[in-house]
Amino acid sequence: MTGLTHAFEWTGTSADPNDEQFGHVVERAALADADRYDAVIVGEPYDGAVIGRPGAREGPAAVRSALAGTKTHHLDAGPVGDVADLGDVDVPTGESVADVQDAIGETTAAVHDTDALPVFLGGDNSLTVPNVAPLLDESVGVVNFDAHFDCRAVDGQPSSGTPYRQLHEAGLDAYAVVGARHFENSTAYADYVRERGEVVTAEEVGDDPVEAVDTALDAMADVDSVYVGVDLDVLDAAAAPGVSAPTPGGLSTRELFRSLRLVASGARRATADAGGPRDRVAGFEVVECAPPLESGDRTARAGARAVAHFLAAAAGGGR
Repeated sequence: MTGLTHAFEWTGTSADPNDEQFGHVVERAALADADRYDAVIVGEPYDGAVIGRPGAREGPAAVRSALAGTKTHHLDAGPVGDVADLGDVDVPTGESVADVQDAIGETTAAVHDTDALPVFLGGDNSLTVPNVAPLLDESVGVVNFDAHFDCRAVDGQPSSGTPYRQLHEAGLDAYAVVGARHFENSTAYADYVRERGEVVTAEEVGDDPVEAVDTALDAMADVDSVYVGVDLDVLDAAAAPGVSAPTPGGLSTRELFRSLRLVASGARRATADAGGPRDRVAGFEVVECAPPLESGDRTARAGARAVAHFLAAAAGGGR
């Protein structure tokens, strides 16, 4: 198993003692202590599989920095719970993408074995494979906020465009992509996803985010666990220019944040075959934040707020 290395010092940016920020409350912790927390952050600084422009290896540090200055209080759900940072995965160098996925997967499996909710900060979208693969021993589905389907066939080495093909071939039980963009996906890949899951377009989210999320959650009805992913290129290019493939027509930040709260709280509600409410949320990721590809920190700030909104709902269930 590859190690976890701490490189980020959590400090708040406000001098007001009433301004509780993530930088004030997130604790650095070892993997062995993860059970003490509601959620744990794990950085994955890797972009060796990206299709397009690299830069996402700098995403974990940038999202942490933006999150450190973010206040912890959600107006409906209240403050987030106890959160720890386990550090960055020690990514192997000079290895193939497949070998990197395998190595990181050993660490993510150990994180999933704890009682804490994993929050993975990428890194490119190829990391979704090691983030989800340890869950495939049981029934699991993924709700993926993404402009793209990322289900290309693996031709030689995996890439940031192949994770959901890899996961389906490994036994993924359910899949819904939310925020898919017109003119961004090939017909063959659209057909592939529609045969195996649900497609909710960016326009459908804009028309009615509640109905859009309910459609995605309906696709998760028969699984025991739900993993939620955010590729920041799901946002409109004006809101997230620092991604490998920014394009117009995406979600607004407000649409994304509300949708994430709806998914997190919806996945926790009772299912038809359960005797009461149960928490099916198995993990969360934010990937493809590439700070070198923009002037400023809009994308990192959007990624940090996505984490905050998801944690508020996953911990408190506010809709």
